[in-house]
Amino acid sequence: MKNKLFFLPLLFASIAGFVGCNNKKATGTESGNSSSGAKWETGIALYSFHHHPFTTALAMADSAGVKYVEGFSFYKLGADFNDSTMGKLDKQGIARMKQMLKEKRIKMSSMYVDGARNVDDWKKYFELANELDLQYLVCEPAKDHWDMIDSLAGLYKIKIAIHEHARESAYWHPDSVLAAIKGHANIGACADLGHWVRSGLDPVKCLQMLDGHIIGIHLKDVDDKGTDVDPGTGKIDFAAVVKELKRQNFTGIIDVECEHNMDNNLADVKQALGYITEMAKKEN
Repeated sequence: MKNKLFFLPLLFASIAGFVGCNNKKATGTESGNSSSGAKWETGIALYSFHHHPFTTALAMADSAGVKYVEGFSFYKLGADFNDSTMGKLDKQGIARMKQMLKEKRIKMSSMYVDGARNVDDWKKYFELANELDLQYLVCEPAKDHWDMIDSLAGLYKIKIAIHEHARESAYWHPDSVLAAIKGHANIGACADLGHWVRSGLDPVKCLQMLDGHIIGIHLKDVDDKGTDVDPGTGKIDFAAVVKELKRQNFTGIIDVECEHNMDNNLADVKQALGYITEMAKKEN
């Protein structure tokens, strides 16, 4: 950006930097499942339940037994939130959401954000993330925003995880994410396994390329046509994925993101959660 003075007040907040993407502050706890040797946690991306209002989606997540969920800014939350989207919550809505999460003993660890066009937009998202006590924001930022969001991430102590979308995104390949990470201590990756396959990439090789930079993971599987299917029934070699994540000592959150049977997919989400847990136990 031309106005370099903007970054000076933020510089000192960024100096501590990004002390590895696999630390507890950045990516969750280390409790995991001791019997599996895995140190990551599992959660649910609420996009899986976006055909339902937030109150219903949270109850569904609770019934699945998870401790973590990921929100998204364009989620239409329903009547309990005056039909606001998550990205435009007012103070009353934030308080209501925090209370609901507290009652279910579920933590919103992250949020996918979309549509930030300038520093004011980004500040609003970081302020919201701060209010909700998020660990990181998932996004696909414009290239000329990299310096800005890295500085804001250092100021708010909330990381940026660049989402690896399919080929229509600028970030479909790990190379593009690594370019954004270079020189930006507070930026890492949100690895989306299914989108990599849709882009003709090998998820394990992509994980290897991003070793040390992975903040969070979106778990899905796809078939030969790129259609979302239950994990273990598609093209992804999850045994190899689990083995690689253990090798990397990944301690973040793997969020199940189910993109099929959207009106009634709780059983599918539970299957995905159980599947990755069982795979982790097998790959010791």
